[in-house]
Amino acid sequence: MTRPLDVLRCRRQFPALTREVNGWPAAFFDGPAGSQVPRRVINAVSDYLARRNANHGGPFATSVESDAMLDEAHRAAADFLGSPDADLVHFGPNMTTLTFALGRAIARTWKPGDEVLVCRTEHDANYTTWARAAEDAGATLKRVEMCPGDCTLDLEDLEKKLTDRTRLLAVSCASNAVGTVHPVSRITEMVHAVGGLVFLDAVHYAPHRTIDVVDWDCDFLACSAYKFFGPHIGLLYGKREPLETLPAYNLRASPAELPGRWMTGTQNHEGIAGMLSAIDYIASLGGDGDDGRRGALVRAYESIVAHEHGILVRLLRDLADVPGVRVLGVTDESRLDERVPTVSFTHERYAPDHVARHLAGRGVFVWPGNFYALPLSEALGLEPEGMVRAGILHYNTEEEVDRLVAALMKLD
Repeated sequence: MTRPLDVLRCRRQFPALTREVNGWPAAFFDGPAGSQVPRRVINAVSDYLARRNANHGGPFATSVESDAMLDEAHRAAADFLGSPDADLVHFGPNMTTLTFALGRAIARTWKPGDEVLVCRTEHDANYTTWARAAEDAGATLKRVEMCPGDCTLDLEDLEKKLTDRTRLLAVSCASNAVGTVHPVSRITEMVHAVGGLVFLDAVHYAPHRTIDVVDWDCDFLACSAYKFFGPHIGLLYGKREPLETLPAYNLRASPAELPGRWMTGTQNHEGIAGMLSAIDYIASLGGDGDDGRRGALVRAYESIVAHEHGILVRLLRDLADVPGVRVLGVTDESRLDERVPTVSFTHERYAPDHVARHLAGRGVFVWPGNFYALPLSEALGLEPEGMVRAGILHYNTEEEVDRLVAALMKLD
């Protein structure tokens, strides 16, 4: 039985949620651009800097303690991603930087005639990064189309574009603009059948559902901790064979073995400490058990999914009653497992920026624009104004949804 989420207990752990704007309690629906963080994450960053701030590999106390934290952070990240091996996860500034670095390395193995596939549903960090890599190698870039009606990936188009020359497909686990969840296990199986590699962007998926790199059988996966209640730091997973054999760009003095082979320079240790704490915060929502941190994380996400689903249903139903509003993506309640609770919409009378400013004045935080999901926004014909995005996270409530919709009803 799924453990009910005590949302009020969760909210008490996030200092930002006590903020007020113009006499209104702030309602944070801006999570898709970066979540708020619990007090324990703030304390972990501060404690690292105050007590064990040191570089890697020293024989003295602060360095030894710092390295112990880094080792534990690798184990926590492996638990978070479902990797059996902590050495297969490494850290960097953010998903975009890590993806550019990996793309640069992989591109050295490509040649003219090879094919790289990107998708219209993507954040540009999982689109232009690979377009540049393909261009550098002289490889052919192919675009997998989107079904405009519900913003799902066109799997028939994908199947048509896969060939024995396919070297890599890049696809997100979930759209950061409209919340579409892609069937990554099926997609990976399709790409592997023709001998290609699969890179998954799990940035938007990470705060909502359990990541499982083994079950999905992906070759690479990246995400960023600031989307799942941590600091600004990125994580990259890869299977051992490519991580050990690809031509990684690093310094002569850097480790030749994993994971150091892919981590350039001194890392953001305080950020890694905060990421470790963020993962342990999520695990704490799963309660105690004899199956370790991974088991607690799986249980926690079961509770998060159940809580977010209820709020998503309420939001979709209420938006359907707001005159002039058109919700993008999957709206059929029988298909809500095909999306995370990120809801983007347009208004027939008001531009996205006007709507967002109107809501901001009433303490409701939403984003206008394309959110760097430029390929998707272009495919929907929404440039240059984009859309309005309200993102639900586990700390959001039905009362906040009611405030958002009530404010939309008073647009002027």
